[in-house]
Amino acid sequence: MTQQNFSIEFFPPKTPAGVEKLRETCAKLGELDPKYFSVTFGAGGSTQHGTLDTVLEIRKAGHDAAPHLSCIGSSRESLRAILQEYKSHGIKRIVALRGDLPSGYGAMDMSSSEFHHANQLVEFIRAETGDWFHIEVAAYPEMHPQAKSPQDDVTNFVRKVKAGANSAITQYFYNPDAYFRFVNDANKAGADVPIVAGIMPITNYANLMRFSDTCGAEIPRWIRLKLAAYNDDADSIRAFGLDVVTDLCERLLAGGAPGLHFYSLNQAAATHAIWSRLNLSAK
Repeated sequence: MTQQNFSIEFFPPKTPAGVEKLRETCAKLGELDPKYFSVTFGAGGSTQHGTLDTVLEIRKAGHDAAPHLSCIGSSRESLRAILQEYKSHGIKRIVALRGDLPSGYGAMDMSSSEFHHANQLVEFIRAETGDWFHIEVAAYPEMHPQAKSPQDDVTNFVRKVKAGANSAITQYFYNPDAYFRFVNDANKAGADVPIVAGIMPITNYANLMRFSDTCGAEIPRWIRLKLAAYNDDADSIRAFGLDVVTDLCERLLAGGAPGLHFYSLNQAAATHAIWSRLNLSAK
């Protein structure tokens, strides 16, 4: 059986207090010895320097780290400069995404963008840097919210793989059948790269609903009803969330998922607890 890999995602902090909090979180989660940490890249590259600074700090602490890179609203020149900077620091892994336009962009701004899709970014990275980077791309088991159909979404995913992606990380989900169906459909369509399952710990009902409505992730009705019934009982929500997400991870790994990627939201407790329940560090 192929070795399963486990990774954790952070976002770049925007305040001195956030920087210190992330240091503490990284130190705690670093004890788990993940394959790597990834660091997000804001809309239109708005956190570009924060992304690199965070990646370099994680690497200095002795862990591998992968910056996210989005292309929408970016020029070839600006992306070329970022890639060269990443190479100069010896960074070997990158998460390539289409990304979101920064607020205030309109249709006219979008039409002038040199990149419109993630497969174009993957092609550009390969043309500029050859095989230097291990390129991760995004996958959407429950369909990208802007895709025309599930088949169209799989076709778009295959384009990214054909362009040179090495592996993929999914949007988070709570229905394992959706993941396995997507992987099967992608494999049949010719995309045979590892598709790592994205995992969102459940710690706050309101935040989860807001995130999910924004990104199109489905929260099964039974989970919604259970969480709503707990009202403001934070301890019960956390305990229920740990049980639900641990069970999800167990089913994914037993079914052959090549790994798990935890969306930590710069918090250590829930990811650490699920990781420990699964005994991932022993794998």
